[in-house]
Amino acid sequence: MSQDIDKSEEESAEKKGKILLVGFGPGGEEQMTYRARAAIAEADVVIGYTTYIKLVRDLLEGKEVIRKGMTEEIDRCVEAYEEAKKGKVVALISSGDVGVYGMAGPTYEVLFQHGWTPASDIKVEVVTGTTALNACASLVGAPLTHDFCSISLSDLLTPWTTIRKRIDAVGAADFVIALYNPKSGRRTQQIVEAQRILLHHRDAKTPVAIVKSAYRRRQDIQMTTLDEMSDKEIGMLTTVIIGNSSSYVKEGLLITPRGYANKYEQLTGDAKDGEKSGRSLTMGLDGWHGCVRRWLEAGNHQPWEKIAEHFDAPLGEILAAVACVDDEPRGGYYAVHVDSDKLQSVLASLSEWGRLRAVIRSPAGAVTECLLNGDQFELKGDWLNVVTDAFHVHVNWAKVDHAYLAKRGQKSMGVHFLDERGDLVLRLLLVKEGNEFSADALCGFENTWKKLEV
Repeated sequence: MSQDIDKSEEESAEKKGKILLVGFGPGGEEQMTYRARAAIAEADVVIGYTTYIKLVRDLLEGKEVIRKGMTEEIDRCVEAYEEAKKGKVVALISSGDVGVYGMAGPTYEVLFQHGWTPASDIKVEVVTGTTALNACASLVGAPLTHDFCSISLSDLLTPWTTIRKRIDAVGAADFVIALYNPKSGRRTQQIVEAQRILLHHRDAKTPVAIVKSAYRRRQDIQMTTLDEMSDKEIGMLTTVIIGNSSSYVKEGLLITPRGYANKYEQLTGDAKDGEKSGRSLTMGLDGWHGCVRRWLEAGNHQPWEKIAEHFDAPLGEILAAVACVDDEPRGGYYAVHVDSDKLQSVLASLSEWGRLRAVIRSPAGAVTECLLNGDQFELKGDWLNVVTDAFHVHVNWAKVDHAYLAKRGQKSMGVHFLDERGDLVLRLLLVKEGNEFSADALCGFENTWKKLEV
């Protein structure tokens, strides 16, 4: 008898603990993966938020169950670690996918804080599941067929300034957007603010699907539009899917096209002129600069900002398209790139350009223009300054990453100083005397151009 007890204790000491981070999907057993069911069956202990435990209660017979509240995520992680140290197999469960707004991240953080590594005795496995984004999308059609993203509107742990920045960025980038944690009893204005930000970028009638408790007993689906979104019934069990500029609703289904219409006359038709099946679009990475040049050659002679606006691209990309070295016509537009190590040289040459018009644009739309001489600039540390009795100009030179000398026929000649993204920091243009540029100014400008072409 004594030997049996000793053997049992020895086996217990040798038993290695394991943490299974299980995403069990929307909640119905039919949406659960085989591996998720097997992981729960393997576990000695199941830990989870009370609602999650209820959703899988039919699989918990004979298990030790530890229930935790809504805000006790870290407690769940610590509990899992403590139980695994005892040699137990622990299933820490989340609805959806455990790695998407789930328990996988905080569990690893807790483990690392306790000195755990993947080589430790306690093994960790992440068991994937169907996240709310996918579950909700499957119920309303095919809204995720093109690029999409998810953003949580919960500001309990993430500053609203960060969330707002993300909403603004993806709104401008025309992503399909899934909003997690859109509203709660106390957080009622976040969804209103998200709507306000997105209406700066999207049509008011952009289609929106609001899905509550996907694949659960109280499932509810509302189809609406962006301008009416925040007036609908929305809560913590809701995921909001907002279409992009191409998304549409037909027969009650929200569809986002893959983009076949960009290349083919019809879904089953021939490729459009200039396009080839299996090849990048003419407006793809390798071809869209050529589209800019052909558009200019076709007579679309516009100021630089208008061209950038037409192609919805940073000014630097338009200048890069014009600055190609081949002989392809481009409507009389020309540019040459100025590397960062040659910026100082361009500054030094401005004194040869004579009278200049400085143009500074703010992101909000204000435009400042003033007349000055090229030899009035003074570089002090990170700032490029011009100080006169009439005005002060201060340009954060540290923001300037590169530049382009550019010519727009005989209408405009000058230099465009750009930031890393390709947005304008400062533009300096030659000033005409009457209807013509002076010979001296043209000579100084062309001398600078030739030095850069070498």
